[in-house]
Amino acid sequence: MKKGLTILVSFTIFGFTSCNDDNKADGYGNFEATEVIISSEAQGKIKYFKAKEGEQIEPGIHVALIDTTQLHLEIQQLQASKQTVASKSQSVFSQIDVLNEKLKIAEREEKRVKNLFGENAATQRQVDQAEGEVQVIREEIKNVRTKNSPIVNEMQLIDAQIAKFNDLIEKSIIENPIKGTVLATYAETGEITAFGRPLYKIADLDVLTLRVYISEVQLSDIELGQEVRVKIDSKKEQMKSYPGHISWISSSAEFTPKTIQTREERANLVYAVDIEVENDGSLKIGMPAEMWLSTTE
Repeated sequence: MKKGLTILVSFTIFGFTSCNDDNKADGYGNFEATEVIISSEAQGKIKYFKAKEGEQIEPGIHVALIDTTQLHLEIQQLQASKQTVASKSQSVFSQIDVLNEKLKIAEREEKRVKNLFGENAATQRQVDQAEGEVQVIREEIKNVRTKNSPIVNEMQLIDAQIAKFNDLIEKSIIENPIKGTVLATYAETGEITAFGRPLYKIADLDVLTLRVYISEVQLSDIELGQEVRVKIDSKKEQMKSYPGHISWISSSAEFTPKTIQTREERANLVYAVDIEVENDGSLKIGMPAEMWLSTTE
């Protein structure tokens, strides 16, 4: 009687194990998201900082402002310098205007003398003198314009410096680049920040990526774009299921991550697979999940 009971228990355990093998998921992993760290592109005191952890913000929203007082003062100084340089250039242009008027008179005189020469009423010497006067004035205009070239270059340099400071002012306004949820903040209003210092971290949590690892024998069963089922633990349900599709398959094998496999399975080489899953608010970064290749419940 005792022996028969032992046999019965053994068959029961074997049957339970076989059932579990049949219901084993095709892959295990954790949810990930593309996290973007927004850093400062200017230095100075933070006038305001609006990002809050857990808050969802839209792209284009002004999240922070870094003090731009010194930049505006630099621009005012450069604009004053530009006006001084422009006054020098104006003096040069005034000389050119006077010479242009003299050139017009000399050209009219040259034309009159040549007409007289054609009627034998003027000599060749008079023609040569008229032509020489025109040429002299043209050379004077050319010399004056040469004097203006350094002034023009100096004004262009000032304009470039003004453009540089205007660019720094624009970069002092921190604009959120993507729609997403603020995961962490690294600054506060009133703090002094520096170029390249992280301000906050954001990620789009509407669609999460589940990275799982599969064996070589499973590669023939999957392809890009394939629909799969993703399941997570739930209090209300034994397993909560989501539709997903394969967005990436690794082209090279790697060792299985220690966090999700047994000691024996860690010795095997596996392939990483990414699955995109639409988030209903229940999925979180780092949450474990299972991949089932069969899309039927």
